[in-house]
Amino acid sequence: MDDHIKMKDIPKQDRPYEKCVSKGPGILSDAELLAVILRTGSRTLSSLQLAQKVLELTYPKDDGLLGLCRLSLSDFQKLPGIGIVKGIQLQCIGELSKRISRRAATVTNTTFTNPQSVAEYYMEEMRHLQQEHCYVMFLNTRQALIKDLLISKGTVNTSLASPREIFIEALRCQAVGIILVHNHPSGDSTPSQEDCLLTRKVSEAGSLVDIQLLDHVVIGDNNYCSFKKEGML
Repeated sequence: MDDHIKMKDIPKQDRPYEKCVSKGPGILSDAELLAVILRTGSRTLSSLQLAQKVLELTYPKDDGLLGLCRLSLSDFQKLPGIGIVKGIQLQCIGELSKRISRRAATVTNTTFTNPQSVAEYYMEEMRHLQQEHCYVMFLNTRQALIKDLLISKGTVNTSLASPREIFIEALRCQAVGIILVHNHPSGDSTPSQEDCLLTRKVSEAGSLVDIQLLDHVVIGDNNYCSFKKEGML
C-alpha cells in the first residue's frame, strides 16, 4: 500500500468498515479489525495503515493481535497518530480478550478438578504479564471457585506469599481446598526452587488447619506445570 494512500482512495467495498457491514467481521484481517475500532488514522496514515503499524509494534516477540496484551499505553503512544484515547482503546481490546477467555473457561469448567482447567482459566490473563503474579484459588467441597486472591506480585517467595495470610483468608471464606497459581514471565513453566519451597510451606500449613493444598500450577507461555501432575505435591 502506498505510504500516502487515504481511506477514501480505497474502493468502498474494500474499506474495513464497509466490508464488516456487508460480509461480517470474520472476513476482516487483524489490521482491518483494528482499523474499524480506531476509526481514524493520522495526518499521514489511514486508519488501516495505522492499524498495521500497531501490529508491527509486537514484532518480533509476538505475532499479530496476540502481542497487544503485552503492550503498555506508552508503547502505543510511541506511534504518531496514537494518543491517549486510541491507546486506551487498544489496551481495552487486550483486556477484553483476556476477560472473554477467562469467562469462557469459567462457563466450560465450573469446577477445577484437574490442572488443565486451572491453566485454561488463567492462561490468557497471566502469560502476558511481565512480573510474577501469584494467586490463590479458594475452593468449596465440589472444587468450585469461591474466590481467588492475588497474594504477591514480583518474585514468588514465602515472605511475599505468606501461608499465614493465605489460610486466614481460606478460613474466612470457608474454603476446604486451595490451589496456588503463578506465572513465569520467561514463558518457561519449569518450577524454581522458590516455587518448590512455597509449595511445601503452604502444604504443611494447610495440613494443620485441615485445608488441603490441591495443586500449584505454574503458567508459562501456552504451557503450564502442575505440581500434582508431576508428583511434586
